[in-house]
Amino acid sequence: MTRTLYTPELCEIIEIRDETPDTRTFRLRFVDEEKQKNFTFTPGQFGLYSVFGEGESTFCIASPPTWKEYFECCFRVVGRVTKALRLLDVGSVIGFRGPYGIGFPLESWEGKNLLFIAGGIGLPPLRTVIWTILDPGYRQKYGEVTVVYGARSVSDLVYKPELKQWEERSDMKLIKTVDPGGETPDWDGKIGFVPTVLEEAKPSSNNTIALICGPPIMIKFTLPVLSSLGFELKNVYTTLENRMKCGLGKCGRCNVGDFYVCKEGPVITAERLKSLPPEY
Repeated sequence: MTRTLYTPELCEIIEIRDETPDTRTFRLRFVDEEKQKNFTFTPGQFGLYSVFGEGESTFCIASPPTWKEYFECCFRVVGRVTKALRLLDVGSVIGFRGPYGIGFPLESWEGKNLLFIAGGIGLPPLRTVIWTILDPGYRQKYGEVTVVYGARSVSDLVYKPELKQWEERSDMKLIKTVDPGGETPDWDGKIGFVPTVLEEAKPSSNNTIALICGPPIMIKFTLPVLSSLGFELKNVYTTLENRMKCGLGKCGRCNVGDFYVCKEGPVITAERLKSLPPEY
């Protein structure tokens, strides 16, 4: 077979975890052992995951590059390809193209505090950064680590076992919340929308980088809160994965003027985001 830019690598599904009723995590390993051994990426980069005969979808690489034996993706069932992915079992083989895009500039953040703000399925793109900096080889390079994470309901929270791990760690702080009405009798977190909970927590903007990912409405109302807390837009980062198709800057589906999300993103500062059309 002649390989092209669009030819995927083959990956085996070695583990499946249901995060929510409509969200699933795949743990993947390249069929080519040498490819798996040499695979590396920058947290924040993305891949295109394909089901043969159905097409491909764009998701972030949700695991950190420090996990060498496998990598993970997390997806919500919303369309043809994700429905096809949902039907697969352990041992199934899918296609993967990547890594693509520009990731988070972790090296430039050394010595700084990090604030992660996520809503619902917006946690996976930040999870790769969180687990990277929590790695023993990286943790001492950064200051305080705070995670504010919320979802509509307890059942909509992803990575529940990991949230418990983060709560128990002494080198980070987790604030978890669900929307009013989304709690359960045994819920031990906060009740409130993410922007409100963030405002109440009042994290310091001093020497701090903020990373935010979640539903557009959450980001819309969280950015003013960060501004009121003293965060400059240049120190606030998010990641865009919508509307990408080829991943290579060829199809033009993700471009806004001269900005191509797949090539110049998906990681972008709030300062740059502000210059794009509001609907983006």
